[in-house]
Amino acid sequence: MRSSAMALAWAALVVASVAVAHPSPPRKLEVGFYRRSCPQAEDIVRDAVRRAVARDPGLAAGLIRMHFHDCFVRGCDASILINSAPGRPAEKDSPANNPSMRGFEVVDDAKAALEARCPRTVSCADVLAFAARDAALLAGGGVGYYRVPSGRRDGRVSVADEVLQDGNVPFPTFDVRQLVDNFKGKGLSADDMVTLSGAHTIGRSHCSSFTQRLYNFSGQAGRTDPSIDAGYAALLKMRCPPSTDDQNDRTVVPIDPVTPASFDNQYFKNVLAHKVVLTSDQTLLDSPRTAGIVKFHAAAEKAWKAKFAAAMVKMGNIEVLTGNEGEIREKCFVVNHH
Repeated sequence: MRSSAMALAWAALVVASVAVAHPSPPRKLEVGFYRRSCPQAEDIVRDAVRRAVARDPGLAAGLIRMHFHDCFVRGCDASILINSAPGRPAEKDSPANNPSMRGFEVVDDAKAALEARCPRTVSCADVLAFAARDAALLAGGGVGYYRVPSGRRDGRVSVADEVLQDGNVPFPTFDVRQLVDNFKGKGLSADDMVTLSGAHTIGRSHCSSFTQRLYNFSGQAGRTDPSIDAGYAALLKMRCPPSTDDQNDRTVVPIDPVTPASFDNQYFKNVLAHKVVLTSDQTLLDSPRTAGIVKFHAAAEKAWKAKFAAAMVKMGNIEVLTGNEGEIREKCFVVNHH
């Protein structure tokens, strides 16, 4: 009898050891995560985005870009939304985000409405993922509605220096190999990278992001990047004189000079015509693989939009916090203090 009791005790110990050695996997995101706890969550976010885009159509591009920059630093945890503290600059004040990032007030408005309806329930990370989807939906000629899995939790750390370090947010000067490697490091394919680049069909770029292509290509003063269409380069020089080669200069140009307010596949046609401002866009033609994807998207707008929706969902799964990880921030710009 005693030996049987000891055997049961050892069995219990083994089971406990296995449980400790192999913790249960984190919960996955799911479509309709708030269907019981806050059934109107996505509608509330969409209403906030609709009002904002009606007031300023450029905010659609800002919200999509914000979701991208958030997911590429510490995963999709809304760390980009946290305000800096004295001596502790946060992601939103990185040169990659300040002063160019737009749309913070849209997220704050949506979150305030959610807190009034469903306190401490919907994460800021999910608000941003919903808002990016709705921005693509509401942009002129936008992507059709697609379902966004949710259940993300909010991170509590935001460090400005991490944005442009450790293979996080890619530089606008990256070549195609660097871009492919950067996205691969986040679990995204070369096809995903080219597909998501199509978001540049709307939005704008500060001149300082590409003036070296106009006036100092390859470090040679006065030389213009020969890969830019000559007529387009001349137009850009009129809009962006040498004095705009300054991170603090706020002069901007539309990234898509043909249909800047339409969410269409014109971006890919511009790449093929060598009429894009960023090195990271033009370089897509430097690889036969990515050039082929550009050509396909330029010819098949409906297919690109479907692929864009799928790639956004895939990107929204990067290193997410779930379950008891992180927190549900009450205000997106500051971590909870309780």
